[in-house]
Amino acid sequence: MNERPKLISIIVPFLNEEQNLPVLYNRIHTVFQDQPEDMELVLVDDGSTDGSVRWVEDIARKDPRIKLIELSRDFGHQIAITAGMDHARGDAAIIMDADLQDPPEVIPELLAKWREGYEVVYAVRHSRAGESWAKKWTAALFYRVFRKMAQIDVPVDAGDFRLVDQCVIMGLRNVRELHRFVRGLTCWAGFKQTAIYYERAARLSGKTKYSPWALIRLAWDALTSFSGAPLRWITGGGMFVSLLGALFTIHIVWTRLTNPESLVPGWTMLVALILIIGGIQLFCMGLMGQYISRVFEESKKRPLYFVRRKIGLD
Repeated sequence: MNERPKLISIIVPFLNEEQNLPVLYNRIHTVFQDQPEDMELVLVDDGSTDGSVRWVEDIARKDPRIKLIELSRDFGHQIAITAGMDHARGDAAIIMDADLQDPPEVIPELLAKWREGYEVVYAVRHSRAGESWAKKWTAALFYRVFRKMAQIDVPVDAGDFRLVDQCVIMGLRNVRELHRFVRGLTCWAGFKQTAIYYERAARLSGKTKYSPWALIRLAWDALTSFSGAPLRWITGGGMFVSLLGALFTIHIVWTRLTNPESLVPGWTMLVALILIIGGIQLFCMGLMGQYISRVFEESKKRPLYFVRRKIGLD
């Protein structure tokens, strides 16, 4: 008896990608013409305001492999990926963006490793076309800092573009934390992992939806979700500032003894102590407040997202 072909779910979150989606669809369709597996294209709308959703509706009528998950609003890129994984029906899923910076032509390499028995196959960037040196440098720095702090084997220079086996997806469906970093979660989950390497292309059209502030927020979510190291930094930071205060105090005393006319009696010492102690307190309170706010948000146990409608999915 012949077994059914394996099914691969391609999860693509999108936000206002009307020009890119048709090209992405055509290139994925071409790739799977030469693969033994079937595929479904799970498109997750994260609050688009252009014609992206209308295009998906039209193509879904012609191609039953196209699935649409329309979220009720913009919940964020990581939540949209999660919604795709929640609804993926494949034996494995490939996560990729709609801007075509992650070339669909790399998919056969991911599938080849999966057929060898690997359960997570992440795509590591050899190069990043169309990005400024500042973004490349800060991204490289973040991955190295995150890997050191989180103490999990996170691949350096790997984004969300990866293949995850069904067993990994089933496990991650039980992880419902609000502040998510999907690429970190797939590594934290374990299983048998490997990498392939590729050249990242420039965005086909449109502008990136990740502003500098959004990237900073994603990095902060990643660091605080996987590590308590910032809390330990409070002790080190407090000791360092206290040491500076002690050295400054010694300087003031020395100046008082050697050149007393240059100091206003009592004022300099008072200001120095206020600034040092106040700075330490504000820093510590702010950092602890961030973690406390996370506890508060997670304790409410709100759903990660709401779905307005689905097409092609039960």
